[in-house]
Amino acid sequence: MPSVMGLLEEREAAARVRVEELRAEVDRVLAELGAAEAVLERRVIARVELAEVLAAPGDPVAVCVQEAPDPDPALVAAAARVPVAGSIVPRFGEGMTVQALAPDYRRIVELLESAPCGGEGVSAKELTAGLALEMVPAKVEGVRCKAKRLAERGWLTALPSGRFTPGRSTVTAVAVAGRPAGQGGG
Repeated sequence: MPSVMGLLEEREAAARVRVEELRAEVDRVLAELGAAEAVLERRVIARVELAEVLAAPGDPVAVCVQEAPDPDPALVAAAARVPVAGSIVPRFGEGMTVQALAPDYRRIVELLESAPCGGEGVSAKELTAGLALEMVPAKVEGVRCKAKRLAERGWLTALPSGRFTPGRSTVTAVAVAGRPAGQGGG
């Protein structure tokens, strides 16, 4: 028969795990919110600047520049889905394409998709060269870190040798996304 203290410790441990999961989710949501707010701010500034530029000569600029209306929630949600540099790498899921990734990560996946690796994979050094980056240890390690992050989230496969190959499901999603409707593969 388990002790009461043991049962309470199990429940405490489960609650602690749940708290950590929720904190990680909050961090992810806050990062997405920050990116979405930055995109929205850039769009508002661009619209205001355009209104000032298009103001007819002699018209006071204040007439053209109106107070920004509350943003459409649908537009804000769409802006949140636009990947920006430094954004979090999402876990690969059914129907996802490389367009969900930030540009640096997208380039790595696309490079691996087009590389003739023959099953042996591509090293971080070869990825760095393929991305036309300077061949210094810091750049190679940066690319290795990004490739590992992509592998952890299902976009790539990390081989025991330290080389990387495209994820099996990623190949299908990318191939389907890049192919016009009605065309078959092969």
